[in-house]
Amino acid sequence: MKADRIDLGLTGYDELFMSTEERLDAKKPKVDELPLDELKPFKEHPFKVMEDEEMERLKESIRESGVLIPALARPTGDGYELISGHRRLAACRALGMSTMPVIVRNLTDEEAIITMVDSNLQREHILPSEKAFAYKMKMEAMDRKIGRPKNGDQVGPTFKGMRSAEIIGEKSGDSASQVKRYIRLTNLIPDILKLVDEGRIALTPAVELSYLNSHEQNSLYQIMDCDEVTPSLSQAQRLRKLSEDYTLTDSGISQIMSEIKGNQKEYLKIEAAPLRRYFPPGTTAKQMQTTMIRAMEFYRQHTQNRADKPKEREER
Repeated sequence: MKADRIDLGLTGYDELFMSTEERLDAKKPKVDELPLDELKPFKEHPFKVMEDEEMERLKESIRESGVLIPALARPTGDGYELISGHRRLAACRALGMSTMPVIVRNLTDEEAIITMVDSNLQREHILPSEKAFAYKMKMEAMDRKIGRPKNGDQVGPTFKGMRSAEIIGEKSGDSASQVKRYIRLTNLIPDILKLVDEGRIALTPAVELSYLNSHEQNSLYQIMDCDEVTPSLSQAQRLRKLSEDYTLTDSGISQIMSEIKGNQKEYLKIEAAPLRRYFPPGTTAKQMQTTMIRAMEFYRQHTQNRADKPKEREER
């Protein structure tokens, strides 16, 4: 009978003749140049790929120096599913490239989700909606990975006695309660969630609105859109209380939202499409706004100068 081979953790024969540099290189993850057509986006990826200033800087960096940090993907039956590197992929495609460097790893669904969320949360600018759905995906993946029964508050014990929200918060720099608040945003209808991303509704009032059902939220959005108003924290709390008491009506929403708030911001809606022809491709909404303000200031000075000229002639 052949004896079982015992692994004593000793250096292999080939490794004995390797230099230190060669040993370090052997431990580095393998990077492959993969065709862009074989890279598919991660299913239900919560992070948006936008044509903004950051994307323009990324394109310029890749144009000058190439992709410095390889993307991460896992193999599928017909190619590869991208785990991190969606913005790099979009930039490479925009630049007309055919391949990009990718590290390929075999990961389970739960491992892939957790890695995808953790890698994307390192970005400098993250929208509230992105963080909300990312936290939710990671929490659900953690629940499945440890086999814990699901519940609304995610209060069961996990690794080292910590709870899911605490583990996620510790990794991302948010408190456990803040993680739960972000996850509540996933209950908002897309139109209201967009207002949160735009900064027109703060996080705390938005969390209160997340307790309204979809019909109530749609009625609220119609009023907000028509009257160009957003709820304060006090208004959002009253709307939630009436909803939980099953007494919130369309007229009740209208009455609460008709109250005048001292800090209510005034917004002017302008359709972007007719303005695009005056700006180079890729100009962001913020850049368009800055340019238009400068143009209006120039126009104001021009009209003021024209108005002053007749006065100068009269004085002569």
